[in-house]
Amino acid sequence: MVDAADFRRIALSFDGAAEYPHFDRRAFKARVTFATLAPDELTANIKFAPDEQALKCAVAPDAFVALDNAWGRRGWTRATLGALSEAELRAALEMAWRHGAAKAKVRRGRST
Repeated sequence: MVDAADFRRIALSFDGAAEYPHFDRRAFKARVTFATLAPDELTANIKFAPDEQALKCAVAPDAFVALDNAWGRRGWTRATLGALSEAELRAALEMAWRHGAAKAKVRRGRST
């Protein structure tokens, strides 16, 4: 199972990813925030598309749960790090990072 150090290492391994403070959490972005790490470093919030969120929560309910608010309806999902393997965490973070990278490209295309 993974811990906060694994989370940081994997999240920062993606092209353009950086860590920065976000309220009481640590956020990870590559132009767009794709994940945040809780202050207790036991859970993280990861941004999925709604259909991806539904699948992750159905397949691994011990590891993933939709946030119970408007952010959750937008795909933000709480991940319990201790319930994930490194491969599962890497797949989840890469999925979230890819969405952020795609949005950044769309924004750049509109601004030029």
